[in-house]
Amino acid sequence: MAGEASEAIDKNVLWDGGRSPFSVSYGKMMMWFFLVSDALTFSGLLVAYGFARHAFTGAWPVGEQVFYSMPFLSGHYPLLYVALMTFLLILSSVTMVLAVEAGHRLDERSVKKWLALTIVGGLFFLGSQAWEWSHFIHGSAGYITTVDEGKYWLTEEIPHGKTAIDVEGFGLVANRGEDNEIEYTGQKAIEIYNSRVNHVSGANMTQNEYGPPQYANFFFFITGFHGFHVFTGVLLNVIVFISLMKGTYRRRGHYEMVEKSGLYWHFIDLVWVFVFTFFYLV
Repeated sequence: MAGEASEAIDKNVLWDGGRSPFSVSYGKMMMWFFLVSDALTFSGLLVAYGFARHAFTGAWPVGEQVFYSMPFLSGHYPLLYVALMTFLLILSSVTMVLAVEAGHRLDERSVKKWLALTIVGGLFFLGSQAWEWSHFIHGSAGYITTVDEGKYWLTEEIPHGKTAIDVEGFGLVANRGEDNEIEYTGQKAIEIYNSRVNHVSGANMTQNEYGPPQYANFFFFITGFHGFHVFTGVLLNVIVFISLMKGTYRRRGHYEMVEKSGLYWHFIDLVWVFVFTFFYLV
């Protein structure tokens, strides 16, 4: 029976090709291939972050205690700004869906409107991420580490976020033997203090005030890698928008390029949901 059925099908249909096995265009299929490979890259980064966090035996930073600031506002707002960034990025995915839907209806005016709003949402996210990076790098209170701990100690505790210069009557006690101690105060104490401490504030690739160096390293790499994808997505959307203004897709009779750009944009939004969940919330 199988042989009879095969003989009934014209050989041109079987072997000449020219038809996509998934009924999608070549461009859309290649975009899907790229997105699958890119998803594996992000998965590897998040798995590596999970292993590093699990292997670390000390205290790991808590997102609510690191990301609590809001632009132009003073106070403690745990993850509020990150949540706002996430909401607007997801909202930009909605506007992209509406742009693609308008393209299917050949409604060029609506495509322009919704794609422009998508670009605005992406630019806001990039600006917000730049502000978040700046705040993360510069830090808040910080802490100090001593060069020769035990040889000198403070006559009074320095409040968190302050330095020796901020403390009135600052003094150090130097241990010169079991019973031979000498106390330094004023400018001399400050000079000794500054020569024997290292003030850690903010974050870089070697140390940070939030916790182990791996924490800042993963933050810079994962969020930076995603931010680069968002920048690329905004650039791609701008190029598509310029083509819309020139009437390129109207002359072609379809808006498939908007759909391909939309696939990439939805992928960016989906990846951020995982980054937000595993890096900020868990």
